[in-house]
Amino acid sequence: MADALDRYQQFPGLRLDRPEPGILRMVLDTPGKLNAVDAVKHANLADVWPVIDRDPDTKVVVVHGEGGAFSSGGDMDMIRDIIADPDTRAETFREARDLVYNILNCSKPVISAIEKVAVGAGLATALMADISVCGRSALIIDGHTKLGVAAGDHAAIIWPLLCGMAKAKYYLLTCDSLTGEEAERIGLVSMAVDDDQVIDRAFEIARTLAAGSQQAIRWTKLSLNNWLRMAGPAFDASVALEMLGFAGTDVHEGVAAITEKRAPEFD
Repeated sequence: MADALDRYQQFPGLRLDRPEPGILRMVLDTPGKLNAVDAVKHANLADVWPVIDRDPDTKVVVVHGEGGAFSSGGDMDMIRDIIADPDTRAETFREARDLVYNILNCSKPVISAIEKVAVGAGLATALMADISVCGRSALIIDGHTKLGVAAGDHAAIIWPLLCGMAKAKYYLLTCDSLTGEEAERIGLVSMAVDDDQVIDRAFEIARTLAAGSQQAIRWTKLSLNNWLRMAGPAFDASVALEMLGFAGTDVHEGVAAITEKRAPEFD
C-alpha cells in the first residue's frame, strides 16, 4: 500500500513529509519570524502526536526549523490573545499540557535538530524529544520569567531530570541563555555537534532507529518515560501557574519590554 500523508493535512501549521522510508520530517516554518509558534502551530504541535503514533508508515520523527533556526518561541500576537481572553487562556492551557504529554506518550521516537535558537513553545518540542541534537553555538532560552509568567510549557517536567535542580533553577529563574555546547555539558541535550552538521546527524540517528527493532525501541521509550510521568503533577501546576500569570499585571510589562527591545521594569 502506498504511503499516505493525507492524515497530516489537518495540521496546516506544520510542514510534514517523508524524505526516507520510515522517517517523518516535521518542519517549523514561519518566514521572517525565526519560525515563531503562532496559534495555529501551537494547536498543531499539541494535536499531531497521536496521529503520528497511529501512522503505520512512521518509525521515527525528525523535527527541525526552516532556514537554519529551530524556533524563536511564541508569536507575540498569540501571547496578546492569551492575555486578553480567558477562553484562549483555557485552550492554551489544554494545548500546552497536550503538547508535552502527547510527545511523551507517542510510541515513535522523536529527534529534534536544534539550530541557531530555541525558545518557549519551540523549546518545549525540542527538549521533549527523545534525542536532541544541538548546534554548538545554538542558543537555548526559556524566557518565561522575563515575560512575567511562571516557567510552564515543559520546564518543570524535564529540566530537573535532564540537568539537575541547581542548573534548572538557575536558568529558569534568570532566563539566561546557554549555548548548545553548554547544554550538552550539563546534560540538557543529548549531544552538541558542529552547527553545519545538526540536520545530518539527526537523520543519521533516525536511520539507525528506523532500522532497529521497533517493538524494543518503543517499549524502551515507554518505560523510560515513566520517570517523566512521575513529574506530571509538578508540570500540571507549572502550566496552571503560567496561565495565572497571563491574567496578571507583570506580563503586560514583559510584553512591552520585548516589543520595545528593552529590559523589563517589574514592580
